[in-house]
Amino acid sequence: MRIKNLKESREMLDIKQKDIADLFNVNFSTVSGWETGKDTIPLRRLIDYANHYNFSLDYLFGLTNNNIDYLPLKIDLNLIGKNLRLIRKKHNLTQLQVSKKINTTQAAYAHYENAHNLIPTAFLYNLTKIYQPFSIDELLGRKKQ
Repeated sequence: MRIKNLKESREMLDIKQKDIADLFNVNFSTVSGWETGKDTIPLRRLIDYANHYNFSLDYLFGLTNNNIDYLPLKIDLNLIGKNLRLIRKKHNLTQLQVSKKINTTQAAYAHYENAHNLIPTAFLYNLTKIYQPFSIDELLGRKKQ
């Protein structure tokens, strides 16, 4: 899964893949895999990137063309779980229906709503196809500056 504006945002900052690799203590080929979609960047790493370089997650995912200034995000599993539950119920869907649409099990999805696990980047992206309009920044509880 390719994060649409990951490479573009790095190029806009005029930094190299090696700079990102050094920031995350990974090999530059890992960063290349994230940018091409060969590998999926873990959500925690994507959040760290967004926080460090002040990019909105909605912009990085390509949900908007405008980068909005947000305060740094700290992962709050309880808030994310609550927001996942609220948006699912707002759309009158069951956990089973959502889990099938994002290609996971109902039990795994329940773990995201019950704050046991952080939802993976790919599943989060799949939610953007189910819910319209959708803001990843808002779902994760990110506050505007």
